[in-house]
Amino acid sequence: MRKLRIYLETTVFNRYFEPERDNHRDTVRLFEEIAEGKFEAYTSAYVIKELLDTADEQKRNEMIQLVSRHGIIILDESDETETLAEAYVTHGVITKPHYLDRLHVACASVNTLDAIISLNFSHINRPKTKELSEPVNKIYGYGKIYIGTPMEVIDNDE
Repeated sequence: MRKLRIYLETTVFNRYFEPERDNHRDTVRLFEEIAEGKFEAYTSAYVIKELLDTADEQKRNEMIQLVSRHGIIILDESDETETLAEAYVTHGVITKPHYLDRLHVACASVNTLDAIISLNFSHINRPKTKELSEPVNKIYGYGKIYIGTPMEVIDNDE
């Protein structure tokens, strides 16, 4: 059976180190399952830039270490991703000020991943983005991208 190919958005890395927040336990479990080989995990140069902007040096270093420790593949920036991200603005998927949020969805779509895992409920993991990204992707020749949380993809048979 083919492994689910998932894109880890910035909030997932942050949440791993925030035990007091909702979804922390599921996020830690997601990384455990990535380490066990249950997923083919990706992130992007866009996420790495955001992680490197983290003010807390210790947290910043620990988040970056999650990438290498779990063998997460880093996708490069691309003109194709930038073009699709701009199309999301044109079609009202994600507004212009939320540049990096658009890039995350576009990067996962352009790289034909199965899902983007995000805890950003303001701009990415919300009904409008889920509903409108699919038809825009179709217009530009890309497939549907599932947008979900760690809880929706991990094995919950405990």
